[in-house]
Amino acid sequence: MSGRLVLLTGGARSGKSRHAEALASSLGERVLYVATAGVGDREMRRRVEEHRRRRPPSWETLEARRDVASRLAGLGEPPPVVLLDCLSLLVSNALLDEAARCGEGPELEGAASRAVEEELSGLLGWHEAAGGHLIVVSNEVGWGVVPPYRLGRIYRDLLGGANQRLAARADRVVLMVAGLPLEVKRP
Repeated sequence: MSGRLVLLTGGARSGKSRHAEALASSLGERVLYVATAGVGDREMRRRVEEHRRRRPPSWETLEARRDVASRLAGLGEPPPVVLLDCLSLLVSNALLDEAARCGEGPELEGAASRAVEEELSGLLGWHEAAGGHLIVVSNEVGWGVVPPYRLGRIYRDLLGGANQRLAARADRVVLMVAGLPLEVKRP
């Protein structure tokens, strides 16, 4: 794989994580898997366990629902390959944390936008300083029905903007469709 920053995007259950894991494996044995999911119910616990079983035993895992860059910086020597799965949940975590902090009033959109911007700026800044490969998995949420509620629309807009920002900086962008990778951007 050429390029240092890869964005893998696509619909839910399109094969993004499996493809990202294969890319990371092709770059060597030392991989840090950054998991942004929180385990809140049985179904999510099952999904997390499924992901864990698929990963090689040599991979390290960092669970970070927020503040990914500071958590990565705290590890010391940066790993040569970092796989962040997934940006969709990182954005969701930021939005929900801001909603819990300030409510769903008019200030939510700005506060959540700033929180997502901090996450992205931190991650991209960390990657630029650390070097190595960064593979980011994210969902495409703009192809579906417009959410009927405000929080869903804010989320869709925040994630769409985050995906665009990462795609602009990425060396490669891969769109996953029915388990098939489509190169959208190549170095």
